Amino acid sequence: MMRPFHRITIGLSSIALSLVLPAGTAVATSGTFGWVGPKGKTYSLQNPPDRKCLNMSQEARGARNSTKRPLAVYAGKSCRGHITHLAPGQSAPSGARFSSVMFNPS
Repeated sequence: MMRPFHRITIGLSSIALSLVLPAGTAVATSGTFGWVGPKGKTYSLQNPPDRKCLNMSQEARGARNSTKRPLAVYAGKSCRGHITHLAPGQSAPSGARFSSVMFNPS
């Protein structure tokens, strides 16, 4: 059984750490990323994370960058292969297929 003093110490330590340690470094790109999937169905992703490679789980083509940051779509999984860079507001050709994407690549 935990003693009351020990419980209070752990609770105060947790609060102190939360005040000292910075919040997570995950930053999102504001806006929407859109693409066309199987059978011509459109898909979108709101406020995607910066500098994280996202693999597409199914056929993807016609990337549309409606975010406020540049992005790169890749022909291969894990952000490998031929790269197409899209500036904010830019779209890839409708038939251009891709397998992964990274927002605000460095």
